[in-house]
Amino acid sequence: FIAEPRHIEIQVLADQHGHCIHLNERECSIQRRHQKVIEEAPSPFLTHATRQAMGEQALALVRAVDYCSAGTVEFIVDPGGHFYFLEMNSRIQVEHTISEMITGIDIVKEQIRLAAGEPLGYGQSSIDFYGHAIECRINAEDPNNDFSPSPGKINRCLLPGGIGIRLDTHSYSCYVVPAYYDSLVGKLIAHGKDRRESIARMRRALAEFEIDGIHTTIPLHTRILRNSRFLKAEVYT
Repeated sequence: FIAEPRHIEIQVLADQHGHCIHLNERECSIQRRHQKVIEEAPSPFLTHATRQAMGEQALALVRAVDYCSAGTVEFIVDPGGHFYFLEMNSRIQVEHTISEMITGIDIVKEQIRLAAGEPLGYGQSSIDFYGHAIECRINAEDPNNDFSPSPGKINRCLLPGGIGIRLDTHSYSCYVVPAYYDSLVGKLIAHGKDRRESIARMRRALAEFEIDGIHTTIPLHTRILRNSRFLKAEVYT
């Protein structure tokens, strides 16, 4: 039993020629019913030594199974920084966006290249990391009513923008959110020079984001990003 665990994952890329790299970690500890709600990169918790050790172990697993593609090795991390293998996702994940923001690498493009048999073309030493990124998963749910589903027609959709803001969405005014599929209607990402700036940019973007006609988790994210424990990075699953 691990008290107050963190969910931290390592993004990896591996080709068919024996080369593999990692793109450091993503902190995914804020969850509801074991589903991620907010993710950030890098983790505000890890030390440099732990980060290096987790990257090395992720690549050891990749080599052991001759993995080829983009993928994610997930770990549970205890308050003392000890980490334990959880699972590997052999696919692109929802939160791949924040790794793209801090590295400048298009992970979807890389997955297609690797599937076509092309070599990575670069090594671990050539990967640079810039700033801090946060992603909020915007779902069609009512957080004030036990997260009840909220399908229906979007009467008005006003999307945020600006420096450091990225929005991946299929939603638009008059779009109808169906009741039969995943409730995700958008991924809002904020990048800044450090955690403080990325949080400030995310707060502004959430304030600008308007989806009328259905309930969304935008108010929940607004509350989380003003929560004192979140601001101190005192989070766990």
